[in-house]
Amino acid sequence: MFCSILSAAIYGVDAVPIWVEADVSSGMPVFSMVGFVSSQVREAQDRVRTALRNLGILLPPKRITINLSPGDIRKEGTRFDLPIAAAVLQAVGEIPEHALDGVMLIGELHLDGRIERIAGVLPSVLMAREKGCRICLVPAGNLREGRIVSGIRVTGIRHLHELIQFCKDSSLPPSEPDPVSEPEKPAAQEDFRDIRGQTPVIRAALISAAGFHNLLLSGPPGSGKSMIARRIPGILPPLTPEESLEISRIYSIAGLLPEGQPLMKSRPFRAPHHNISAAALCGGGMIPRPGEITLAHRGILYIDELPEADPRTLEMLRQ
Repeated sequence: MFCSILSAAIYGVDAVPIWVEADVSSGMPVFSMVGFVSSQVREAQDRVRTALRNLGILLPPKRITINLSPGDIRKEGTRFDLPIAAAVLQAVGEIPEHALDGVMLIGELHLDGRIERIAGVLPSVLMAREKGCRICLVPAGNLREGRIVSGIRVTGIRHLHELIQFCKDSSLPPSEPDPVSEPEKPAAQEDFRDIRGQTPVIRAALISAAGFHNLLLSGPPGSGKSMIARRIPGILPPLTPEESLEISRIYSIAGLLPEGQPLMKSRPFRAPHHNISAAALCGGGMIPRPGEITLAHRGILYIDELPEADPRTLEMLRQ
């Protein structure tokens, strides 16, 4: 039997749709995975098989083939454990056919069937909304992050048996309150009022912040360069809802969203070491990942001891 489940992969700062296809046919009993998958994804076959066995579900001694389509996109991470398990369950007849039509799934499986939180849920839910999905099933630990997106139903699940129950009778686990409606305490932020003196430098910082200009601070150690730089985000305009969602999307992909804070409310301040490589500063790679420049989007990128930095890194920054 053949079936297909919608999931999502992270590519750069976006999520792209991935179809997890499963086929169970006669032949030598083997669990094979294809579709340009990494070793992390390939390990899912052992996690899925063991989790199902611990739930009392034994897979038939047949050939099970999993394909992650499209095949020209590299798949990495453990986010495909849950959709692979769902595809296998549907292919062997443990859950009804078409029960997961219009549903997007992501999540990592423990060997006992528990579902672990992952990075990149926010852009995945945004992608699912664009694809017209009716519901997103995400790890319960990522529920607050997924609920930021309006216009689509997002539900968190803690265990694989909750997914099976949903497919059989459409019952969902109890939902948690909407994180957007909860009151939030304002975060303490460093401010220029803490500084005595250095009036010309503060004036330069104000002009730089007002026009979003670059700023070069020069002076002996201990003169307050870093202290002043760390206070520049406090005088920048507050984030708009669009900017907040934009930054949260980047930090979700990087796995840097603060615990219990699914939406970034303050402008980022990034201060990488001057020995940082060009790849870590600019991001990229075979699977594009955000670098320090991207993480400082809509905020401040501060590089201390600039003359000590690699000239190639500075050239990348200039470009």
